[in-house]
Amino acid sequence: MAEVTFPLPDLGEGLISAQVLEWLVKEGDWVERNAPLVELETTKSAVEIPSPQSGWIARLHVGEDEELAVGDSLVTFTVSDDQAGIVGTVPEEKKPKRRVRLTVPED
Repeated sequence: MAEVTFPLPDLGEGLISAQVLEWLVKEGDWVERNAPLVELETTKSAVEIPSPQSGWIARLHVGEDEELAVGDSLVTFTVSDDQAGIVGTVPEEKKPKRRVRLTVPED
């Protein structure tokens, strides 16, 4: 098993920090990729951050109503060794199943 730490992502528009409104998981929970993880408030809006990967929640680095800067550790996951460092997968390139041929109509 390996531990992977997820930092607060850059939420855009020059935002440099966010405040944790509510954790939607707790330490020891299993979370699937893209499942709701935490609600954050920035100077512009409140947003729900999805989990970047599947795994066990090992540590929540920030408590509710606490503020953290972009890049600071948000949560640490415990994942299997074969998933450590992998956030997503590259889609397989598949050949199209059906081709359409266009021909110029004859007069």
